[in-house]
Amino acid sequence: MIKEIKFFTESKVALDAGMDEASDSGLIEAMFTTWGAREGADGRRFNYQPAPFQEWANGMIESGKPLPMFFQHNDEAFPVGEWTSFEFDDVGMTGKGRLFTNTSDGRDLYTIMKESPNLVGGVSVGAYADEYQMVDAEGNPFTVGSADPYEDGYFQITKGGLREVSIVMQPNNLEANIKKLESCINADGSVEPRNLERALRDAGVSKQNAEVAVSVFKEVLEKRNAIQAQPENKPNRSDPDLAASNEAILAELNKRELLKQLSKRIKG
Repeated sequence: MIKEIKFFTESKVALDAGMDEASDSGLIEAMFTTWGAREGADGRRFNYQPAPFQEWANGMIESGKPLPMFFQHNDEAFPVGEWTSFEFDDVGMTGKGRLFTNTSDGRDLYTIMKESPNLVGGVSVGAYADEYQMVDAEGNPFTVGSADPYEDGYFQITKGGLREVSIVMQPNNLEANIKKLESCINADGSVEPRNLERALRDAGVSKQNAEVAVSVFKEVLEKRNAIQAQPENKPNRSDPDLAASNEAILAELNKRELLKQLSKRIKG
């Protein structure tokens, strides 16, 4: 066993259809890696199994600290986003997070990914191995006196995890891909209820309060659109009915502590 080995694996981009109509939430989902023996485009061979990554993910979730997202593994720069949740199935490990679209680097990267997903090729995993072994294609460790493990074998982490996951330009693991780049508010100003509710739930808002928030935002936008559609009847800012309506909405948000939760979401 050898400790503290760092390496990178990469995956191909595939953005959602209809993404061009989305606006600025920056939500993103990607498959980080696949299980089993594979050879990357650069000739390196890996045989990952879920157990050590699940142990790592459990530790990350318990710590409450997100996984950094960089561009091209530039960890000397500010992060362009964060990964906040991890899922496992029989195929591989998937991560969900968001680009920081309120920063210049995050916004620029988000725009490039929308404009040219083939230019920015995918995600790349910066992993570390506290312990690893060389195995064959079936996952059996090489024994003393067998074939050259570094020539014929596959690298397998037995204890370790991820330092960061970057957005990159060139793919290595062609089976993995970025799945979603979503928005809460459409280009026409309408709300995407499921995306908004999911964002609020990710921020720690209860299901009931998230549903109330979506309903309130939809009501506010509907009233705004109705006012814009009838400019001749546009109420004065001092209109008591409008003021009362605004006060009722703010009271409902404060009552359910949604402003506090939304503030945390915006500040990241």
